[in-house]
Amino acid sequence: MKLGLTAMALAALVTFGPNLTQAAFAQQQSSVPDAPTPQAPPPLTGPGGAPITPGIGAGTEQTGGSSSSATSSATPDQADPNAPSSRAPSTEGKDEGQTTPPETPAAGEGMEKLDTLIHLNVNFVEVPVTVKDNKGHLVAGLTYRDFKVYENNSREPLRLFTVDPAPLSIVFVVDQSLTSDVMTKVNNSLGAVQGALTPYDEVAVMTYSNGPQDRSHGFTGGQTARVPFILEMAKSSGTEMMVPANGGPLYGCPIRVNGNCADPTIQPGFSAGPAGSVGVIPKEIHTLNDAILAAANQLSTRPKGRRRIIYVISDGKEYGSKATFKEVLRVLETNKIAVYGTAVGTSAMWGEGTISRLHLPFTMYDNILSKYTLATGGTLDSEMSSNGIEKSYQKIAEEARNQYTLGYVTHEPFIDGKFRKIDVRVERPGLEVIAKTGYYPSAQDAR
Repeated sequence: MKLGLTAMALAALVTFGPNLTQAAFAQQQSSVPDAPTPQAPPPLTGPGGAPITPGIGAGTEQTGGSSSSATSSATPDQADPNAPSSRAPSTEGKDEGQTTPPETPAAGEGMEKLDTLIHLNVNFVEVPVTVKDNKGHLVAGLTYRDFKVYENNSREPLRLFTVDPAPLSIVFVVDQSLTSDVMTKVNNSLGAVQGALTPYDEVAVMTYSNGPQDRSHGFTGGQTARVPFILEMAKSSGTEMMVPANGGPLYGCPIRVNGNCADPTIQPGFSAGPAGSVGVIPKEIHTLNDAILAAANQLSTRPKGRRRIIYVISDGKEYGSKATFKEVLRVLETNKIAVYGTAVGTSAMWGEGTISRLHLPFTMYDNILSKYTLATGGTLDSEMSSNGIEKSYQKIAEEARNQYTLGYVTHEPFIDGKFRKIDVRVERPGLEVIAKTGYYPSAQDAR
């Protein structure tokens, strides 16, 4: 009996199997409710209920094509929920304060991208950074994760990171008030200046003693035939060291012939005053502030995307300038100008840098050049010989050209005239980080 029923069931399944399967499938599908149909968002309307068409604005009519385009552009995320996302992966948890990696342009495109970001965002801040080890050698191979930038003690996420070398706009400032022996060493070393430049660099030359003198009358290419001629004009005989005297037989006439002054115009009783009077010792004039200010004014007009550098060859003495240190420093920090230098003469002696920090009021600064370099992110090299001065040109030019360039968007109001303090840190031990200590916002970035 059981075998007979089983055979009948199999026969029915073979004969009516497809129809039964479809019926069961349809019955199962009917029990599952349909998903809601996607609804288009309501059209945008302006004042008075007038429709708004993207790219056209509010109007009285709206075509079907514009409506569909508005719908598709208004809901891009609803097109395909299963499509892969094109957003950059988040690095949250890997680096506190830097949730997304900065833009890292391809090799050779860093300076061009920097110029684009400055034009698009007026709050963009550029910070060139030099990193050295404990032996003074440049450190390469760092990534953006090794750097942290703080503005006014607030962490700023990086928006740009590049290691591309930058072309230099550099003004060489030569001190002609040096003593004759030191000036001779500087004269002999000036021929090596052009060897530190590339065809992409541009250079201008200035000198100063009692006031700045523009020797190049503008910028010229770093490898043009005009550069050696301009540097030749920067050479000088220097000054003579003399024993000051405000009285006695040598006062008023340091050189005598047969008891009489070699120059009758400075014979006591003439321009030197009556015989036996006590004279005033003339003070040395070293207008370093005025020279740096004149160089900064030239660099302020150079295009974006170039490193603006002032390279000073001097003993760093300052007296007699019309401009003060604070006034000149503000111009430098407003126009993104860094001061580098080679200290010569007495300022290059061991321990001189520490003694020079002790300044008495109303007296000459022994070495103010170090204060400029520290504030603007430059470096100062001390050399005593002509060979050492020549090597410093190549060394400092390499440091200025090959820097890490960091960029971020400041959280401060763009134009408020207030100084913003910058602190750059590298999360590795034993490294020296050289960067500017701050800046003033400039209206030039809004152009």
